[in-house]
Amino acid sequence: MTVSLRNSNVARLKEQAFDVLIVGGGINGAVSAAALAGRGVKVALIDRGDFAGGVSSNSSNLAWGGIKYLESHEYLLVNKLCKSRNELMRAYPSTVKEIRFFTTIHKGFRFWSFFVFLGSVLYWIMGRFVTRAPRYLTARYIEEQEPEINTEKAAGGLEYSDCYLYDNDARFVFNFIRKSLNYGCVAANYVESLGSVFENGEWRTEARDLESDETFTIRSRVMINAAGPYVDELNVRNNITTRHHHLFSKGIHLIVDRITDNRRVLTFFASDGRLFFLIPMGPKTCIGTTDTQVDSPRVAVTDEDRDFVLENANALLDLPRPLTRGDVIAERVGVRPLAIAGSEGVADWVQLSRKHEIEVDEARRHLSIFGGKLTDCLNVGNEITELVGDLGIEVPEPGRRWYGEPGPDLHAEFLMQAELMNLDAMTDPSSPEPLSERFWRRYGEAAFGLLERIREDAGQAKLLIRRAEYTRCEIELAARREMIVKLEDFMRRRSKIDLVVRHEEIVDAPGLVEACDILFGERGEEKLAEYLAGFSPR
Repeated sequence: MTVSLRNSNVARLKEQAFDVLIVGGGINGAVSAAALAGRGVKVALIDRGDFAGGVSSNSSNLAWGGIKYLESHEYLLVNKLCKSRNELMRAYPSTVKEIRFFTTIHKGFRFWSFFVFLGSVLYWIMGRFVTRAPRYLTARYIEEQEPEINTEKAAGGLEYSDCYLYDNDARFVFNFIRKSLNYGCVAANYVESLGSVFENGEWRTEARDLESDETFTIRSRVMINAAGPYVDELNVRNNITTRHHHLFSKGIHLIVDRITDNRRVLTFFASDGRLFFLIPMGPKTCIGTTDTQVDSPRVAVTDEDRDFVLENANALLDLPRPLTRGDVIAERVGVRPLAIAGSEGVADWVQLSRKHEIEVDEARRHLSIFGGKLTDCLNVGNEITELVGDLGIEVPEPGRRWYGEPGPDLHAEFLMQAELMNLDAMTDPSSPEPLSERFWRRYGEAAFGLLERIREDAGQAKLLIRRAEYTRCEIELAARREMIVKLEDFMRRRSKIDLVVRHEEIVDAPGLVEACDILFGERGEEKLAEYLAGFSPR
């Protein structure tokens, strides 16, 4: 049964008592689980949807040091984020990669273009010179290097470095979940918290398995609310009062066919004065984002959102023909939960940063995580372990690092075995990345099992869905280890197939039915029908 790992974990949630229960499987919950379990703490984690199913699967796929916060003079925050970005680069060299940002400044912008360049030099210095140095660009040079950019109103520009995630953001988050499972965490997706009470020194959380509709109780000494934009709702339900709460900013991205062959992020300032990106996403380009204040985390892409992104893209680019809604392959939408202190409901929300806040109710051993961004995730994990220790839970000193890729010796062994079996020659022509690089980045030491399957049967290296960059043996591995309950979990979060392959091509792929059989067994046909029913043509 493909979901046997999840089913066994649900059974363990009912039977065991835990040191810590984490509610929410986004980036904050995932790193908290990995950090605590990696230190020997008995941890449970639940999410009412899929892991990384909300904010953490709708970001810009960037791990950046927050250059925009220089404008609001938040130098300490930028310094902290740059340090965090550098540590991610060091710990995840296959995943968090440096990329150049190519920024165009238009005439009449609120700052002189050379002054903006000087800001990028300061940013590079605060980043401790880890990335390549920034450069000032003339309008003519911009046009020569990127003819797709409309330089008619350009005053100049700059080129600087930051980082991006080679795979999608949700895959990065799930790998923290996977690491926590390796360390003994009991995690399950599609398990909803119905509310918790603190009695006799213990939290008792009523939970419901959304697959079976069964309800049960989870016992824990400590509760961590890592529900992302739903932190406030969960705290109200659990009778927790906090000083902080969230404001929400909606952001959307549209994904279209690749606009430029250069592997760099094109950066502009949109018509409303805010940052606007064109970001490489495999064979496609991700365009956005919007920044719209909303009252609820439950959001959707509107025609107004689409038109804003397309109009700005067409104004800022010099394309053979304008982009239209028909060019959109996929859409992403989510909210940025912005932490604010006090009871007031309004603030200068545009100036609010993504820095996180952790509030502790010591008497009831409860923690709430507000705000945050992917770049700062390792700091969240480390802070959570320290705070949990302060609440009386034994948190041993780690005998190993709780994050990061396996060491260079293991990587070298994997590459040697891959070379001996001529693995990269089996890479499908539609993929620009050799199998050896892709397998290691996605699965680490588990990639050795993929080599074994391909030695047994070379057909395991074949793609089931054309241009999807997922081989048969990877889908088998996902079925065993990645708790895939719905086809969307695999297509949009464990992978980015749903984001970079047109829906018509996915539906017509001969291997889609076979992939469903691998992932769901006898329920494959049902799960495929569920996935297709959820597709809404644009």
